[in-house]
Amino acid sequence: MNNNTNDKGLYRLKGNIVEALPNTTFRVILEDGKEIIAHLAGKMRMHRIKVLTGDIVTVEMSPYDDKKGRIVFRGKK
Repeated sequence: MNNNTNDKGLYRLKGNIVEALPNTTFRVILEDGKEIIAHLAGKMRMHRIKVLTGDIVTVEMSPYDDKKGRIVFRGKK
């Protein structure tokens, strides 16, 4: 499991988009097998980066809530 933390104490994990939900939220399965709900970060919305089912993404998560996250980067399939 890749537990990189940034200066704000958030964890960055890689995952795979499984399902697109309303309001730019997505169901993501992380590398370690956990399933979470994640929404797009503001910069991704601002630059209109499209995220589709099957995409590999980087998710930022708080150490206090392991069921929600924020998608900050879209990788290649």
